[in-house]
Amino acid sequence: MSTSTAVSRSGPGDGPVRAVSVISTGTVQIRPEHPYGSRKPMYWWLLASRQWTPPRPVNVYVIEHEGGLLLFDTGQDRASVTSRGYFPGGLTGVLYGRLARFDIGAQDTLTAQLATLGYAPGDVGTAILSHLHQDHIGGLPELGGAEIMVSAAEWAELSGPTPELRGFLREHIRLPGLKWRQVTMEPARDGSVAPFTESLDVMGDGSLVLLPTSGHTAGSVSLLVRRGTRTPLLLTGDLTYDAEIMKRGQLPGVGNRRKLADSTRKVLTLAERLGGLVILPAHDPGAASRLRDA
Repeated sequence: MSTSTAVSRSGPGDGPVRAVSVISTGTVQIRPEHPYGSRKPMYWWLLASRQWTPPRPVNVYVIEHEGGLLLFDTGQDRASVTSRGYFPGGLTGVLYGRLARFDIGAQDTLTAQLATLGYAPGDVGTAILSHLHQDHIGGLPELGGAEIMVSAAEWAELSGPTPELRGFLREHIRLPGLKWRQVTMEPARDGSVAPFTESLDVMGDGSLVLLPTSGHTAGSVSLLVRRGTRTPLLLTGDLTYDAEIMKRGQLPGVGNRRKLADSTRKVLTLAERLGGLVILPAHDPGAASRLRDA
């Protein structure tokens, strides 16, 4: 396994989640303003920035549940670095090129990475998408047999004005043969997820609970993973790019700042209430080691 791969296995009596793993579909370099934030408008710093961060992983979380195999996010498509026509042309394509630089080898595809855990795409029953940006939907072409779960609020973004300019590549999302399931949150009956007042119990047993964490996009969600007496996990997508950055209250530079602040406050309050909650973002270089230790 690569250094960005880690597995946290549950023991007897720890509930229906048997293991949680992280794999990486390559690495990405982004502008420093992206993870650390900026008071400048996004397009201003995107066009003006001359620096890149060190490479960060493009994480996919693999959940072995007694009810089946689930993914949280699907990574970046290797075609994005091998096919010249993957991204839009014109000014929109220029913006994509300035936003991120990917390094994705043949060993970094979702299929190849799942194989390191002994699985194939056909074993995946459900793929939950934190949101619909390119580096979270890249494995969709490999998941024709899985149910793809996305929040209804996020799906609605595809019908809004200029979705490609806002990071939604419709031609790589609305693929033929995929089984989409749009979900909406419900009033939370479980007080243990407070301060969140809405949630969705994915498996009906309380082990995997979706929480609304809008801000990066309108319909972004996070996944709370509960494993009996073991440390709970929170998979946060791009709500932050590093758990330590979040703990400092620092907001990323992409998204609605007010909503990012509200979702971040709720996550930090939840972490304080649960005690020991392990926060696992999609591009956090320390996520694998924290999961391994959880």
